[in-house]
Amino acid sequence: MTEVETQPSNWNVPNVLTTLRIVLVPFFAWALLVDGGDSVLWRCIAWLVFVVAMVTDKVDGDLARKHNLVTNFGKIADPIADKAITGMAFVGLSIVGDVWWWVTIVVLLREWSVTLLRLSILKKVVIAAADLGKLKTTFQAIALGTLCLPLRDPDLPGWAGTPGDIVFYTAQVCLAIAVALTLWSGWEFFRGVWQQRHTLRSA
Repeated sequence: MTEVETQPSNWNVPNVLTTLRIVLVPFFAWALLVDGGDSVLWRCIAWLVFVVAMVTDKVDGDLARKHNLVTNFGKIADPIADKAITGMAFVGLSIVGDVWWWVTIVVLLREWSVTLLRLSILKKVVIAAADLGKLKTTFQAIALGTLCLPLRDPDLPGWAGTPGDIVFYTAQVCLAIAVALTLWSGWEFFRGVWQQRHTLRSA
């Protein structure tokens, strides 16, 4: 006689952290866009909120796996929370002029198409998170988090604004790498989906 596995309760720390990230999204957006993105104080607060969201994204996943607290709610809510905060960062930074709109559109189309595909039709197809995707997430988080900071102050003289400009353009390089990795990992994901579905149909 086999023992029936007990499904962990949805009321656990990883799910609370995931919910917290979702709740933080509108506050993050508001902080980033105060005074059209020109408020030094609120840009710093937006950066802090983004960092908290990224840290909790790492922590809740580690806790869920370590203590066997993986739930159906977490499987759905975690990627939504992740895409919501990063998606809002892309949109907000495009509004304030720190990220080109075409970059935001391309990245969001890729991210949400992959997420929706994972949550809808891939019940029999399992695509594990690739190292390339994790690397993309790292570069993306570094770039977006850095660009949330008030790096470019037009009121500063040229020499005083140089350090901020250097950090700004370094973040842009990280973002360019993240976009390239986003497109490549997206291609690998869809290729993996097609291959597995083709294998299942042939079986």
